[in-house]
Amino acid sequence: MTKHRIYTTSFASVYPHYVTKAEKKGRTKEEVDEIIRWLTGYSQTELEEQIENKTDFENFFEAAPQMNLSRSLIKGVICGVRIEEIEETTMREIRYLDKLIDELAKGKKMEKILR
Repeated sequence: MTKHRIYTTSFASVYPHYVTKAEKKGRTKEEVDEIIRWLTGYSQTELEEQIENKTDFENFFEAAPQMNLSRSLIKGVICGVRIEEIEETTMREIRYLDKLIDELAKGKKMEKILR
């Protein structure tokens, strides 16, 4: 089976879109970074290194120091697909991040987003 092209897309190329989406709704880059750190376990320095190195999504999630165990509490629909029904692990991780950024842009409080 052919991998989805998002796997080989650099995280750095999508990251500015996450930040823009949040900032358009009055949120901050720092909040986006906090969400990513919460989900992946990266430190701020490690996150910045991943962005600088233009790591692709697949390796970004594979190299994550400690995926948050509470991420399984993230439920709902993203891109027309129920997150909890996504079987492929990397795609599910990507969609978890998408869902958290959507919640941020919709004005949810950080303590609710970071389950």
